[in-house]
Amino acid sequence: MDVQEKWEKALEKTEIIRPRIQELYTFSHTDIPYIFLSESSINIGDTVVRKGTVTVDKPSLILPPGMPKFEGFDFEKEREVTDDIVANFLLVRGLKFPSLNYSNKTYSLDLFEGRLSKAIEQFRDKMQREEDVLTGLIVGPEDCWQFSILVFICTQVMRSADGDIRRLMEQFRKKSES
Repeated sequence: MDVQEKWEKALEKTEIIRPRIQELYTFSHTDIPYIFLSESSINIGDTVVRKGTVTVDKPSLILPPGMPKFEGFDFEKEREVTDDIVANFLLVRGLKFPSLNYSNKTYSLDLFEGRLSKAIEQFRDKMQREEDVLTGLIVGPEDCWQFSILVFICTQVMRSADGDIRRLMEQFRKKSES
């Protein structure tokens, strides 16, 4: 499957069950923990549970030069997909990532013995009981998990954009008045 097919599959099948409720930080980097669930292609009837954190650099109104950097997304494991190909693919389609620097660290890859619907219910309930407003719960295809995580991160960045612009402009005005 090529980059275009993986991207389209992720866009079509990614579901954000529970977004991060807290906005991203405006003046520092933000660590965005996530739990990604997908049906196992090896153990039919079970669910793959991937837990990780994506670090997003602070936003800026004037974007730094250079290509976006995607670290830790394991695009290199597939010979036809590299970080550069993904960055170019997204830029050609008009997708711009505000901070240009995204680092993914997967710290847990487990198998949940049970159907995806049961895993969703269990993780959503646990996050609600713990009042976890920082972690996102995402469902998507196992074979293009990286793109599903990027879809999730894009939604979080978009949700924070208005507030970021307002806070950056306020900071700029304060510096101008000083």
